[in-house]
Amino acid sequence: MENPVDEISGVIHSLTQDPTPQQMDTIETYFTPDATFTHPFCRTLASDSKTQITYIYRWYKIMSPNIDITIKSVAFDKQNLTLYVSMSQVFKLFIVPFYKAPVSLVTVLQLERRDKKYYIASQNDLYQTDEFVKFVAPWGGASLVRLWQLVATPFCVLGVWLLWPLGVLFDLVVRPEGTQKVVGARGEVKELGNKD
Repeated sequence: MENPVDEISGVIHSLTQDPTPQQMDTIETYFTPDATFTHPFCRTLASDSKTQITYIYRWYKIMSPNIDITIKSVAFDKQNLTLYVSMSQVFKLFIVPFYKAPVSLVTVLQLERRDKKYYIASQNDLYQTDEFVKFVAPWGGASLVRLWQLVATPFCVLGVWLLWPLGVLFDLVVRPEGTQKVVGARGEVKELGNKD
């Protein structure tokens, strides 16, 4: 890619929607020979990773032959050669008729620059738990995860109320240089004496 921000949408659509020959050509063209792939359900091994990426994308097309993808935003951290792509997709498992899994994710692509072009050195697909559970628990799985998250939040509040002295102690012992404040159980900020 010469301009990753402008070109990545076409690359992603080709990887997920094109027939197998074009899909394989896209992998060959845009991924480095030792590129890696990480997803909540699979990852490449150290050897022959580009071939593994080809099989992962082919399996993806077999599982969901007609996928809808919308690229929401693209951000490029040029200094660190990292491309962030926020997208949504509707995954339709062919083995589960009438089921559609609308999911959102952020894909982090680590790029390498070679011969004035950018190539994908690694792909890391990041899904929230309630999103990727839609693949394995089609009906109700995401709702159970959201319920778990809602139940866990009051326990965070209770934990702070019960153990706030530990928080103050940790602030005093491991606080960064120059930090002069401690937060109490109710969120009140207490100034500490000047260290000088």
